[in-house]
Amino acid sequence: MAIDLREDKGIALILTITIIGLIVLLSLQFSRSMRTGLYETANFDDTIRLKTVAKSGFNCGLAALFEDNPNEDSFHDIWASSKENSLISTMLFDNDSMFQLEIIDLAGKIPVNRLINQDGEYNIKEKEILTRLLSMPRFNLEQDKVEDILDSIKDWIDKDDESTRFVAENSYYQTLDQPYSCRNAPLESLEELLLVKGITRELFYGTDDVSGISDFLTIHGDGKININTADPVVLKSLSEDIDDDMVNEIVAYREDDENDLNNPEWYKTALGTNEPIIDPDLITIKSEYFEIRSKGINGSRSREIRATVKRKAKSLTVLSWKTL
Repeated sequence: MAIDLREDKGIALILTITIIGLIVLLSLQFSRSMRTGLYETANFDDTIRLKTVAKSGFNCGLAALFEDNPNEDSFHDIWASSKENSLISTMLFDNDSMFQLEIIDLAGKIPVNRLINQDGEYNIKEKEILTRLLSMPRFNLEQDKVEDILDSIKDWIDKDDESTRFVAENSYYQTLDQPYSCRNAPLESLEELLLVKGITRELFYGTDDVSGISDFLTIHGDGKININTADPVVLKSLSEDIDDDMVNEIVAYREDDENDLNNPEWYKTALGTNEPIIDPDLITIKSEYFEIRSKGINGSRSREIRATVKRKAKSLTVLSWKTL
């Protein structure tokens, strides 16, 4: 039988081209995998580096709180200037890395877990503060809606499973499309309020123009609010007798470092009155709970640490830790 060499050569050529094509394809795939691995390794290294930078900022925040006088806290303290002072951190790291540090006094916020007392009933003074806060025009809530939200928060954090004015307990939350149980215990995080009936994301986080209620609330604290650091919105919530002009006078007075803020009654001097406009049981001038926010930055990349710290005298305890 005769053998056609030309046909064999054609087959060999096709096989050769096929094998070469496979080799090229595998080489391209290998090269792509190598590049992807290198990019992932570089990104991982950047993440580790930025976390380390952020942790350095956090430790600086701890040091500022440790060195601070725990008997009086105001915006004149070193910890309160941490955001501006952290700009010098560029000198501490290579490759233009830096940390941006901010320390927030949680005692300047309204402690929402204090809405009820140990018996599970309303703490009237705290309820009045929260009512004034939610009733502000900025939140655009009708009065009956304000009452419903407060009842819902109460039912969420009290121990029983009985609804206040039939608002919201397990009987409500279990009927949702994605059912869950009412906690019936104090809030463990502020974001947990988003699970409470009536509290929308817009109300909680706010909009581009208006801050949400999360900026003025905390889950920590003994019920007293630091008048030296409270936001103007919180200051106005402290009494029905305080208007915007009075809030501005209080803020202006405490901004002057020549004024003595070592007694919570200083607001009377600021307002030129001897009348107890604010219940003395509601205010203080020292703080135990702080939030430290430290962001490691390099160019457009960043990693952030947020931690809640309790300070008792010279003792510091980290209560929560979150990396963003």
